[in-house]
Amino acid sequence: MLPAAHRLTDPTSFRAVVRSGRRAASRTLVVHTLVHPGEPGSGPQVGFVVSRAVGNAVTRNRVQRRLRHLVREQLDSLPASAALVIRALPPAASAGSTELRDDLVRCLRRATREVPAS
Repeated sequence: MLPAAHRLTDPTSFRAVVRSGRRAASRTLVVHTLVHPGEPGSGPQVGFVVSRAVGNAVTRNRVQRRLRHLVREQLDSLPASAALVIRALPPAASAGSTELRDDLVRCLRRATREVPAS
């Protein structure tokens, strides 16, 4: 289970991350990341969006539990001031654990990569 300190639950925060954050997508997931470099955080915060398009309630809950478990393994590699929103796409319901893990790691790597200064 994902510790309460790492959960993103505020609708305003969800909206800010999705609108202003960096986006990385794969076949099964879309990851939105917003990093506040000047603000020291107590750790990354993560929120999940699993819509009805993914499946019925049982399927959506299963996908969300699997994603929570996979994200918990990645918390140490994320910036402490990061806020993430992970949206599951319909293929996530039939994806294997290895495919979900690989997609998540790839998307996290792309979404948290340093933005070059302009």
